[in-house]
Amino acid sequence: MRNILIAAAVSLLLSMAGTPLAIRLFSRRGYGQNIREEGPSGHYDKRGTPTMGGTVIVIASLIGYFTAHLSTMLTSHVESPTASALLVLFLMTGLGMVGFLDDFIKIYKQRSLGLRSGAKAAGQLVVGAIFAILVVRFPNAYEMTPATTRISFLRDFGPSIGLIGFTIWVLFIIVGFSNAVNLTDGLDGLASGATCLVLAAYVLIGNWQLRNSCTFMLSPNCYWVRDPLDLAVVAAAVLGGCFGFLWWNAPPAKIFMGDTGSLALGGVLAGLAVTTRTQLLLPILGGLFAIITMSVIIQVGFFKMTKKRVFRMAPLQHHFELSGWAETTIVVRFWLIAALCVAAGLGLFYLEWMPKQ
Repeated sequence: MRNILIAAAVSLLLSMAGTPLAIRLFSRRGYGQNIREEGPSGHYDKRGTPTMGGTVIVIASLIGYFTAHLSTMLTSHVESPTASALLVLFLMTGLGMVGFLDDFIKIYKQRSLGLRSGAKAAGQLVVGAIFAILVVRFPNAYEMTPATTRISFLRDFGPSIGLIGFTIWVLFIIVGFSNAVNLTDGLDGLASGATCLVLAAYVLIGNWQLRNSCTFMLSPNCYWVRDPLDLAVVAAAVLGGCFGFLWWNAPPAKIFMGDTGSLALGGVLAGLAVTTRTQLLLPILGGLFAIITMSVIIQVGFFKMTKKRVFRMAPLQHHFELSGWAETTIVVRFWLIAALCVAAGLGLFYLEWMPKQ
């Protein structure tokens, strides 16, 4: 628990203090957001707002996590960082670098599109494939690896799908969720606030799995999770960084996270889902991201078939903008939807365990 508190506090303070510095630095260098011409007209006022703020979240999260481990190692000889946590942080950082390249090209070429879609997808696939392959390696003293080659919901189930099948499955989760957070990042504070809620859920899940871990108790209902406490520390560190950034990103935003932040945050959520064995629970916990992504799929698919639109504009938040809703109204109501999804996910997680006592 001490590591969780230290990681969250350090990351929060660094993000709160570092984001204004990033705003001034990026403003001086002209790292401002370009706005799509086909987007809602109300967004034109946001042109020039500093972007790439996701770099602050990533850096604050990494420093918060390693500071927590360093402080406890010096005082109580706690074990060093675990493979599970390091792999999730690698996934977050790697996808953040892909997003950073995308953001930098947008700024350098002064256009609303950065990396070509193929290059961006290739970067996500390379980072995701490395994570997927390594996450089934590194057994510990109990011969447990950070993940297994089985699909999971609230825990692993069914037979192994093999390394190739597992890699494809994990890539689907990583690419899908990193792009889902990216699609959600269209209004001030929307994606960062929703991500904070899901990360808080993973702090609770990690703690619950620790208390009921099969390495500490003999029960048919315990959790075979490699490093639940350290995964909770990762979630807390990113939560602190994201929360501090939200202070400056809330409407009206002083800075945007850009693809740097959205891809990194989507990656860390996917990584936590894989390593906590809650892969199919993630779309419920992150239900808002799933809903917004589905709105884009429905819009594109229906338009290709009929040349007509279901929504005034996709992603879904822009449909409500064009319907006359105020931006803050959309953000708060979508946060409420995100909170309901998190509550439903945590309820399912707990109810699955409770009847077997």
